[in-house]
Order: sequence, then C-alpha cells, then structure tokens
Amino acid sequence: MVDTAQRETLGFQAEVKQLLHLMIHSLYSNREIFLRELISNASDACDKLRFEALSDPSLREDAEDFTIDVEIDEQAGVIRISDNGVGMSRDEVIGNLGTIARSGTAHFLSQLSGDARKDAQLIGQFGVGFYSAFIVADRVEVTTRRAGLAADEAVRWISDGQGEFTIEPGTREGHGTTVELQLKEDAREFAQAFRVESLVRRYSDHIAFPVRLAEAGKDERRAVNTAQALWTRPRNEISDEEYTEFFKHIAHDAEVPLAWSHHRVEGTREYTALMYVPPRAPWDLWNREAPRGLKLYVQRVFIMDDAEQFLPLYLRFIRGVMDSAELPLNVSRELLQKDAHVDAIRKALTRKVLDMLEKLATDEPEKYRQFWREFGEVMKEGLAEDFANRERVAALLRFDSTANDGAEASVSLDDYLGRRKEGQKHIYYLLADSPEAARASPQLEMFRRQGVEVLLLTERIDEWALQHLSSFRESELRDIARADLDLEDLGAADDGLDETREQAYAELVTRLKNTLAGRAADVRVSRRLTDSPSCLLLGADDPGIQMRRILEATGQPVPDTLPILEINPGHALVRRLEGLADETRFADLAHLLLDQARLAEGRQLKDPGAFVQRLNRLLLETAD
Repeated sequence: MVDTAQRETLGFQAEVKQLLHLMIHSLYSNREIFLRELISNASDACDKLRFEALSDPSLREDAEDFTIDVEIDEQAGVIRISDNGVGMSRDEVIGNLGTIARSGTAHFLSQLSGDARKDAQLIGQFGVGFYSAFIVADRVEVTTRRAGLAADEAVRWISDGQGEFTIEPGTREGHGTTVELQLKEDAREFAQAFRVESLVRRYSDHIAFPVRLAEAGKDERRAVNTAQALWTRPRNEISDEEYTEFFKHIAHDAEVPLAWSHHRVEGTREYTALMYVPPRAPWDLWNREAPRGLKLYVQRVFIMDDAEQFLPLYLRFIRGVMDSAELPLNVSRELLQKDAHVDAIRKALTRKVLDMLEKLATDEPEKYRQFWREFGEVMKEGLAEDFANRERVAALLRFDSTANDGAEASVSLDDYLGRRKEGQKHIYYLLADSPEAARASPQLEMFRRQGVEVLLLTERIDEWALQHLSSFRESELRDIARADLDLEDLGAADDGLDETREQAYAELVTRLKNTLAGRAADVRVSRRLTDSPSCLLLGADDPGIQMRRILEATGQPVPDTLPILEINPGHALVRRLEGLADETRFADLAHLLLDQARLAEGRQLKDPGAFVQRLNRLLLETAD
C-alpha cells in the first residue's frame, strides 16, 4: 500500500507543457522515434553507472552485466523499457522528468513557428528524450531506483502528459529504471513483436548493450541488436544506413548527416574517432558557452557527453565519438586541458574534419552548399582561431561576388583567383550591410568598368574575420572602400583625371572641405566613380560598417571617425556645385552630397531632420 503522506502531485514546468504540446503535434508523423529515444536513455543510464563505479568502489558490483529489456503486451497495449543502469533518486526524478534543466530553453521555444516540419527539426535538435513517450502513450509510469540506495527508496512517477505528474514511493528489486507506456488506441502497433524488433534493429542496433525483447506470457528474452559499439567495428563492415542511424542516436536528429569520417589510429597514440557533419545548425549554434564536443570513451567506457577539448570552437557543430586507449579512466575536464596526448589528438581530428569538408566540397557541391548555408558563418571564426590551418579554412569559405547571380554565396577564393584579370595582383572585396546594398554601392563602378570581380561580404562576422586573413595563395586581400587602396594595376590612372585636371577642381575641393568641416575628414576627386556623384571612403585604421554594428551590439564604444568624401567631377550635381556662388545653396548641396553617400552604403544619418530640411528647400526651389 502506498504511503499517501509521501505521494505528491506536482505541475510540469511551463516550458515542459509547451514542449509536450508542440512535440505531440509536430512529431506525430515520425512517432516511432519514441523507442529510439527511450532505449538511448537506457543506454546512457548504463554508461553513467559504469562511469560512476570508476570512482565509487561501492558501485562496482552493480556495474556489470548491463542489459536493456523491451517487454510488450499486445493484448493490454503496453510496452515497457527497462535497464539496470544508474537509476534516479526522488529529487532526480522531479528534476529530470518535471523540468528542462537547460540554458536557452526559452530562446529555443521562441524559435518554434507552428510549421510542423520545421518545428520537428528544431525539437529533434533540442532533444526530445523521455518526453517522446507521450507521442504514443496516454499514460506513462516510471519506476526507478538509484544505484547505491536501499530497496525502499525506489520511486514511482506517473503522468498522462496533461500538465501534472504524481510521484510516490515505489518498489523495485534492483537499481535501474523501467518506463511503462499505456499506448494510445492508434499506437497499439508498438506492442507487436515484429514491429518492435524491426525498430530496434533499425534505430538501436549499434547500442553497446544487449537490447532484449520479451513478450507477455513467454519466458524467452532474446537479444535483437548487435550490441557492439559501432565505432569499434571495421569500416568495411558498416553500412551507410548503420552510420546514419548511429548519427541519429548520438545527435538526436531525424535527418541524414551530410558526411562522416571514421578512422582508427594505432601506435604511440591509439584512438578511434567517428565524426559527423550534421545537416542542420543546432538552435543554439551561436551560444559559444553551450555544451559541445564529442562523446568521450576511454577503452570503450563512457566518460562524458561533451568533451570540447578535441576540436576547436569553430568546429563546434561536429558530432561524434572519440574513444582513446591512452587516457586514464578517471580523466577529468581539467586533465584533458593539460594533456599533451589530447593536444595531439585535437590537431589530428581538426585535420580530419577539414579533409572531410574538402572532400564534400569537391565531390558533392550541392551538399556543401547546404553545409555552407547552415555553418558558413561559424567556419569564418576559424580564420582567427586556427592559425595552423588558416589557409585550408580560407579555401573552404564561400562568398557572393559581382560575378555571381546573387542567389547564394558560392564563390571560393580559388574560384576568384582562377578567373582574375590578367595583371591583377590582389583579391578585392567590399563590406556592406546587405547583398542589395553591396550591389548598389558606388564604390563598385570603376571595378565593373574594368571587368574586375569584387567579393561582396555582407555577414556581420566578415570584417572581423578578414582582419585575420591578409593574403591567400600569396595574393593580398584588399577592401575597396579604403582610401589608401592602390588602383594603378586596374588602369585607373588612364581615365583622364591626371594631375592637371585634379588641380582644376582644387578650388571646389577646398570649398567642400571648409563647408563639411567636422563631418568629413577629407574631400578629394575620385578615380573610382563613373555614374554616382560621390562616395565615402575609410581611413586605413577606421572600423567599417560591420565592425561598428558589432561594437554597438556589444555595448562597446564606437570610435568617432570621420569618412573621406570622394566626388565625381563628371557628374551634373558636382558640376553645378562648381559654379554656385550662393553659399547657402552650396552648403545645402554639399551636405546632401555627403548624406546621400552615407545612405548609399547603409549608414544612418546623425541628423535626419537637417537632411529633410535641406532636401525640402531644394525641392521647393526646383518647383518654383
């Protein structure tokens, strides 16, 4: 009889309620994943007990002969998944089954759109785990006992997934957990032996512990999975389907990975690594503090889920397993940071990931385009973080350019070098806030006229990233918005604006400098403009528009630098200025010339009211 004094009914955390509702509707068409998730949890529980026993001798006797049992009762419509893993205490049950103890949960939930297909992908990335049981079950009952606790400390948890759960004392002979599902009427197929067996073989064949199937009324419990860690098997014995299902297991993802790399190293440093490129970016990709890294095993004993020490931060999207024969079983995160063996493995695994991405880019360009859409911005971090592989990382980058149709960033630096104009020494690029602003920039006019391709960099990270890439294949990268840009090798010196002509506009330039004092650092005649009246240039050390946005977003002070104004003396507006004696009208036109150049490159006006007043005065004059 249950002690009612210890029975407690509690409400789910608000985020759990929201997730349950969305998950049941979004994942209904793929509801068979519940079995994969529950078996995966059981496997993790066995791994954790084996790991805890390394440092707690009292648990070593329990950490043997691990099994996962799936029991079905077709007539009653019941399926049970049991393990003899670490189990849970009462507090752990409340914490694990009533709340989502993850940072960023609210942000994740805010990304859900109501589109079932997109939400299913996001929920899969977040990890549905235990809650997937409610996709197929009207009622879920969990009985668990923590390893090391007495028999009378077992716990029973019951819920229909509608908002509350009941927790009370339970009974269980040994440590571990049993999850019992009372299946919905339209989900009773999951209590059929052939259906369950096929799902175990499809989704959980790689689980390193025996998964045994038992039917009601029968004593036999037969293992239905291979029960061998997939990464320990020879590559030629593993099918693509097996690799794919293992990825889904470790990544909690429903989609097929873009690529994988499986290799074993023997000798001085002995280890095996299996790494995957996921098809989608995780919802928390830009949270650099989020858990990341490979699953770490030592001699096939699970150590930790997110060993981030084996790959650099810019490769944080890689999922997989690293199994070392050299590290001690009691290895900690602190030891991993100081171990020379780990540092050597990190360098080797980084090279393997870059090999994998280079092969994907060469052999399967469509898949690489998908990869770039998902992870391109993160890859650019590698220019700053991975000096040893900077040139390889740079070769993997993709950009929009004036030679591209603008549909997506698909131009590599090698593509650019392969079609550059004869005699061209440098790689030219333009930074802008958007593809539209970049293509409309007046700074491109001379380059278009000369037939010189310019890379268009419109992601916020671009300016910061390219500060760490001064050259590629011995060709320097040059920002075309810089005032010190040398245009001689592009033929700009032959456009008629010789020294004599520049002297002819010296008076106009002087008047503009005086009028725009405090708003422009300098005014000069342009060699690069052909159609526009003016453009703005940056000093050699001035932050560009993207860096300014980053500084503003992070609350850092933005240097109060002034732009350099270049004018096109061949434009009608500039010619009108040259002969204008009325100082008020001259000032209005001069300021408009500067303001429209600011607007053309996406900058904000510091005094939009004054701009409107000047514009209105000129419009009224035109109307008169």
